[in-house]
Amino acid sequence: MKAVCEGIDLSDAVLKVVKACASKTTVPVLECIKISAVNDTLTLSATDGEISIQKNIKAEIYEEGDVCVPGKYFADFIKKLEGVQITLSADNKKMDIIYADSQTDMQVLSAEEFPKIDLDIKENSFKLKTADLKKFISSTSFCCASDDSRPILKGCQIVINGEDICVTSLDGFRLATVNGKVISSTGNLEIVCPARSLNEIEKMIPDDEEEAEVFVQRGMILVSSNNTVLTSRLYNGDFIKKENIIPKDFTTLVTVNRDLLKASIERAAIIVRNDKNSLVIFDIGGDKIEISSNSDIGSVQESVKAEVNGKDVRIAMNSKFIIDAVNALGGEKIVLSFNNQIQPFTCENADGKDRLYLILPVRTANNA
Repeated sequence: MKAVCEGIDLSDAVLKVVKACASKTTVPVLECIKISAVNDTLTLSATDGEISIQKNIKAEIYEEGDVCVPGKYFADFIKKLEGVQITLSADNKKMDIIYADSQTDMQVLSAEEFPKIDLDIKENSFKLKTADLKKFISSTSFCCASDDSRPILKGCQIVINGEDICVTSLDGFRLATVNGKVISSTGNLEIVCPARSLNEIEKMIPDDEEEAEVFVQRGMILVSSNNTVLTSRLYNGDFIKKENIIPKDFTTLVTVNRDLLKASIERAAIIVRNDKNSLVIFDIGGDKIEISSNSDIGSVQESVKAEVNGKDVRIAMNSKFIIDAVNALGGEKIVLSFNNQIQPFTCENADGKDRLYLILPVRTANNA
């Protein structure tokens, strides 16, 4: 294989696909980027078995061929060569990287060992505004589980019903759900997509693209944009029904200015950021929320004006969870809904209630 391309184009492609390289594996080729030179195109591919990313760039091809290079090392090296033209020349043992008056070589693996990436995924699809897709992902993926004890909770559930779309995630301590509309779909659909894959989709689709189309087939998802194709396995199994978790009625409703509440919680969280549960406490009553935290470092106690309807309540929570929820909500005012100090509570916008966050309180000595 021998090809000449611009460093900036190669660097952009490598930095996109390297995110699909495996980091801990007993299969060395999964740590590699496959480079294929055909006609006037270089195709870079990477996969870890769950997610695959492929990117095409223009190049002058002098000798067609395929080779696999060490993904992370190649990416870090090419990132330093964005301003020059690069010649890649490879045989079965090594690749020469020629730039300016210099030359570097890297060991390679045979492309025959690289897994085949299936791009024939088009049986089902749905189309939506790019801004909406990005909102759905950013508003839910942070609530997915990060451990492997319940793999399905590492993904977001996407449900298409007619023109309605609902995206839901939870990790056992909190839940996020966002509702919206699709432009079109081939039919009703329910899938669970890994949060990691969704986050890469959010990054790869440029903001100036008005619409995005998502394809689904045989437990796989495919999204294509700007000569980049991402495919991912979907999770199998029954996702938890959010209707069984979200309370239908509440005894206390609190309407509060979002920015004032956010600033107060963030200050209280500083004192407890090294504690296991990073606890903040809300004392709700009258026309305010008393926000407090306490640790070996010190203590914080602040008041935020609020409109309180219902019973007084004192409740403890993980500060990160409530900050994440408040950050994900827009608008001037938000509504917090409570029942008591041990049942989950919800956060949502006062207007345009298209997203909801549910948080499980933390039991303390005072409410156990």
